[in-house]
Amino acid sequence: MTYLRNLCYMCLLALILGACTETPQHYKMSDFGIKAEKGFNNSALVSKALEQIKKECKEGQKVIISFEKGIYEFMMENASTEEYYISNHDQDNPKTIGFNMKDLENVTLDGGGAEFLFHGRMLPMVLSGSKNVTLKNFSIDFANPHIAQVKVIENDTKNKTITYEIAPWVKYRIDNGTLVVYGDSWEHTPSWGIAFEEGTKRIIYRTSDIGLGVNKIEEIADRVIKAPWDNPRVVAGSVVAMRSWKRPTPGIFLQYNKDTQLENITIHYAEGMGLLAQLCENITLEKFNVALKGENDPRYFTTQADATHFSGCKGQIISKNGLYENMMDDAINIHGTYLKIISKVASNKIVGRYMHGQAWGFDWGYEGDKVQFVNSKTMELIGDINAVKSIKPLDKPTQLGAREFEIVFEKDLDEGINDKSVFGVENLEWTPEVVFSGNTIRNNRARGTLFSTPKRTIIENNLFDHTSGSAILLCGDCNGWFETGACREVIIKKNKFISSLTNEFQFTNAIISIYPEIPDLKNQIKYFHGGKDFPGVVIEDNYFETFDNPIVYAKSLDGLVFRNNKVVKNNDYLPFHWNKHKFLLERVTNVTIENNEFEGGFDLEKDVKYTLK
Repeated sequence: MTYLRNLCYMCLLALILGACTETPQHYKMSDFGIKAEKGFNNSALVSKALEQIKKECKEGQKVIISFEKGIYEFMMENASTEEYYISNHDQDNPKTIGFNMKDLENVTLDGGGAEFLFHGRMLPMVLSGSKNVTLKNFSIDFANPHIAQVKVIENDTKNKTITYEIAPWVKYRIDNGTLVVYGDSWEHTPSWGIAFEEGTKRIIYRTSDIGLGVNKIEEIADRVIKAPWDNPRVVAGSVVAMRSWKRPTPGIFLQYNKDTQLENITIHYAEGMGLLAQLCENITLEKFNVALKGENDPRYFTTQADATHFSGCKGQIISKNGLYENMMDDAINIHGTYLKIISKVASNKIVGRYMHGQAWGFDWGYEGDKVQFVNSKTMELIGDINAVKSIKPLDKPTQLGAREFEIVFEKDLDEGINDKSVFGVENLEWTPEVVFSGNTIRNNRARGTLFSTPKRTIIENNLFDHTSGSAILLCGDCNGWFETGACREVIIKKNKFISSLTNEFQFTNAIISIYPEIPDLKNQIKYFHGGKDFPGVVIEDNYFETFDNPIVYAKSLDGLVFRNNKVVKNNDYLPFHWNKHKFLLERVTNVTIENNEFEGGFDLEKDVKYTLK
């Protein structure tokens, strides 16, 4: 009997080992007629190939899909289309898609160094409803980006006019004295811009978002425009990225996936985020870049918005060894989304609504999800943690495209929650732990990084180089963006900060800015970030090189440690920030500032200011 039992164990082990060492099924995309050939449209062929591969894949089988090195072009004609509602993007549908990958398992897409070049207004890559998928070794770019780049030839401050030259790849025309830029299926008049220094490709000191000379213009030579202008800081040689407000699609869109790896991928341009992930579990980015094409790239910009953005994800988000530069927003933003309570239908039932115009249409939660409630005015928690008993959309047949939901909770709500004041509901199930390490963030607009998750967040060994606004922002907002939530444990360690805060943007009150949006701070009793049972925010062993004073700003925080840091001065720019204190603390308690080295000294009374304690 023992012999038979052992034999069965050995056979079972052999089957398991055989399954683990099974040779993956390998699909070469060249076998499907896909070509790295100038002007060749691969859109339909890639869609057909992915459909065939999916049909042939056996359950549990490992699959490799590979490209050869080269430039593969994708046009809108004959491309896949589908309705996708993407967080923090324009909710226009359907989307036109290059790679529409759904319901895959144990698949590796290896670009082999391929460059995927898109035309028009497309969503380059989607991965949806998949498990254990790796994307690696490719880049994404657009032949004609929707951002128009110009170079200033002359800035006549006396006569308040500017002369600029339009970059050679930009398609444009002049309609009744107004500049119109266009491409396949799109056109617009740029509404604002970002100005960069020639050569360094850094955003020009104290320019922030600038107006544009795009109306009442005159073309005085081929691609040379003369226009009204009044901004003395944008000198001859400056390069301006002219933008619109649109952000229809990211470069890569992830949703409903589990255990996703992205390795050695570079996004050179996208009209929205570089990467947007929503409702995913466990995402690892290794050498994921949003970057220019090297020092000789004639462009000065990358993505229209954030480099990477994670909305309503859980498990772990790991982002390591990436390069994020010259994007028009942050390197990373992690948050959930508050629903505003529109009506309290019963003691345990509400109608909740997505409020922001770019954050709706996707699943908010599921049966069994843990939730908590917040008073929007004071951002204080109210009542106990509850759970979703049932949830259904009210304005759509399914959650796809829905804005309003009827939610029944397992327990009655606190009596203080009503539909007369403003309250939000936060999903605690879809919140991730975060590791952001070994990355370089430089020469970008707005802020370096944003984190809004109650799970442990580690930010270490990163280089923040001329991030323009704050390098790190901890936020939380149930009033404008409706992005959750409070941070309980944030470790900011062994990072290097160089000349942040050269410009002013939203929430950028110091190099590290802990800035929840709280309309009625003076009447707040509880603290938003941190908490007596949590470490709060620990900032240690970092190096700050700065031309100005503000190091840390914090609002509504219980638990702040600033220790073993070194702060040195440079003379690269003149100090200008309205915040004159190294530490400006509004309703902050349990503060430790110790064992730091400040060039020029540190005066506790002068350099630390408390308000509304």
